Amino acid sequence: MRITDVQGYALSSPIEPVQERPFHGGRRRLLKRDVVLVVVETAAGDRGVATGGASSSAMREYFEGDSQGTFADVIETDVAAALEGATVEDVTDAHDRIDAIDLPERVRHQAVSAVDVALYDILGKQAGAPVYDLLVDEFDDAPAPTTDLPLYASAGMYMEPEGYAEQARYVEEAGFMGYKYRPGIGPEADHRTIDLVTDAVAETEVMLDAHTWWKLRDPYGERVVDDLVAHAGDRGAYWVEEPVAPDDYAGYERLAGTGTPLAGGESEPSPAGLVALGETGAVSFLQGDVRHHRGFTGCARVIDFCRGRDVEFVPHNFGTWLGLLANAHLVAAGPEVGLVEYPVFENDPLVDASGDPGMYPFDLAFDLVVGEPPVEDGRLTVPDAPGLGVEVNLDVVEQYPYVEGPWTEFEYDEA
Repeated sequence: MRITDVQGYALSSPIEPVQERPFHGGRRRLLKRDVVLVVVETAAGDRGVATGGASSSAMREYFEGDSQGTFADVIETDVAAALEGATVEDVTDAHDRIDAIDLPERVRHQAVSAVDVALYDILGKQAGAPVYDLLVDEFDDAPAPTTDLPLYASAGMYMEPEGYAEQARYVEEAGFMGYKYRPGIGPEADHRTIDLVTDAVAETEVMLDAHTWWKLRDPYGERVVDDLVAHAGDRGAYWVEEPVAPDDYAGYERLAGTGTPLAGGESEPSPAGLVALGETGAVSFLQGDVRHHRGFTGCARVIDFCRGRDVEFVPHNFGTWLGLLANAHLVAAGPEVGLVEYPVFENDPLVDASGDPGMYPFDLAFDLVVGEPPVEDGRLTVPDAPGLGVEVNLDVVEQYPYVEGPWTEFEYDEA
């Protein structure tokens, strides 16, 4: 195929009014959520789409200064210059062209990721087949794709222990396989939250996304983290996610000794980093993301690594419905893979519960696509239409103009 146009649109979904959430040692202000929409077009008139991220962790841009705006600029300039006018016989040909650009490693992998997904979308449309039908051929001896997928709800951000428990009940009522929440309100309150949440649900699994324990200015000490991880395991937690810094493999190995299942990998910059974390034997779940880990191609490599090992690939997904469907095609095709993360934002039209378990408003997450993904009772049926099986609403380019600045701010208590 000959690529004729590559566009990157930086978009912002304001959180109005601004929300303020207290955590251990300070307060977090939620201002907006940003998205980069990547659109690739060919000489034949085919169009592929993807969402791209400037960070592989929800808060990395605050700490390192990256932004979605600068990532969109990279797509519009360097990546477009490398691809426009080029004929690619295989998706990896586009990888090679982007890899030849002098870019920071993480940004380069993310640019490859977005283009990889968009090109698979095009290939599926050209073949008249869903992306999962193309991906299943990438795995040796793979079974037929599985398109009925369970979802776990990703919500719960810095609230009182009772608030987490109430949200967990709503998530169970809506039919989700699991409830993941973000602790970080202090060791004693986090301990109590584990008890309340696990008591609140009957069948729904409980996951903790514990990056706050090490990532903020007043981190928990090793002894406190060890105790919380062990207690979560005692209470039947499905996993504890990122309880130590991404490069602290020794910490993962130490915590694995508690017997509590651990998850990690979303902050690894590349598929090779995911494999390296998996090779420690300390994690039970590897969380790659097609938006960050070199698209379908890179994540398929990690799925192959996991096959036959005591580690399961579960994609990270904390964005829009478009990102949800991209990761779902990967899961549908991948052998020994079967679970998808579903971030729940306020007033989510697909969540049927008596209360609203959403974290905060993110209207762009829903408005980016035309229609709604087929989700019912906490399960997703992956669309069988060609490509990703979804139409992007390009009106969002005008409706959600990019707003400069970080999406979240942190204010710390004085020492």
